[in-house]
Amino acid sequence: MAEYAGDITPGDAWRILSQDSGAVLVDVRSQAEWSFVGVPDLAAVGRKPVLVAWAHFPGMVANESFLPEVQAALTGAGRKPGSPVLFLCRSGARSRSAAIAATAAGLTPAYNIVGGFEGDLDAARHRGLTGGWKASGLPWVQS
Repeated sequence: MAEYAGDITPGDAWRILSQDSGAVLVDVRSQAEWSFVGVPDLAAVGRKPVLVAWAHFPGMVANESFLPEVQAALTGAGRKPGSPVLFLCRSGARSRSAAIAATAAGLTPAYNIVGGFEGDLDAARHRGLTGGWKASGLPWVQS
């Protein structure tokens, strides 16, 4: 079995979520990131993102109960067996690790959304304008 199903763009993720009612987006960033940076707005496809931290802020300590939390959340989110699980983080690193862990646990197909929510650093070392969910013009909300 492959490490995970592969990398997809934010646009690909939106298409999958729009076309497969059983697909689920799992945002693995921290509570601080969800609160202060924002989260994908999936209202147009009749869903909400699943929020399960890969690591806890501050200190970014690994979430030892990540997989059980994801499994419970996927059940609650109405994921259909065999439907994609799409992992998202800030830039695509934590979400890749999450997709690998999910695949090893049998949650397949698991994809990593490249560029994450905020994308790459630009020339001024700022995120949010180059690559990622936000820069792709996909819907998001901030509290």
